[in-house]
Amino acid sequence: MGVAAHHIRHEHLVISQYHGFVAKQTTVRLPDQLAEQADAVARVKGTSLNALIVDSLRAEIERVRADKDFTTRANQLLQRDKELLDRLAR
Repeated sequence: MGVAAHHIRHEHLVISQYHGFVAKQTTVRLPDQLAEQADAVARVKGTSLNALIVDSLRAEIERVRADKDFTTRANQLLQRDKELLDRLAR
């Protein structure tokens, strides 16, 4: 793939509060086509790109929480990390 195939559009998400909670500010780099599609979906839904991204992340997190394989792997990884940290603390 040439350089032209790797265009990235930067979306800077800045919010101080989101539904009453202090929010973390982050920058998301989206490929041009995905950014255009997300903009279109947000406009049709009558919402902001930020809200679309937040809602999409919430849905994905809920999806993986319900995935038993994912939660098993996450617990194994956390246990391994805890054991490593315990060894380093000695």
